[in-house]
Amino acid sequence: MLYVILFEDNPAVSPDIRREHMPDHLAFLEKNTKSIKAAGPLKNISNEPQGGLWIVEADTPDAVDLLVKEDPFWPTGLRLSVRILSWHQVFADGTRLN
Repeated sequence: MLYVILFEDNPAVSPDIRREHMPDHLAFLEKNTKSIKAAGPLKNISNEPQGGLWIVEADTPDAVDLLVKEDPFWPTGLRLSVRILSWHQVFADGTRLN
């Protein structure tokens, strides 16, 4: 099953936290490519970081939750909130999917 994970950043946390932990976060994403199909930052129109988005393939929401909590960003306080949503893709690369 596919899931979309929406991360909202904590505005009270210093931007230095993101920079400090980014190499470990990126290594974590690379290590988990079997589950994390896509990932990237979310920014406002002023190009300031606001959070992130992952598309994850997993058997259960609990497996997704565990993956989120293994991310090196998790214990830093960078994430204000996390939403795990099931997702059914119906369109890709100009083609409607069944």
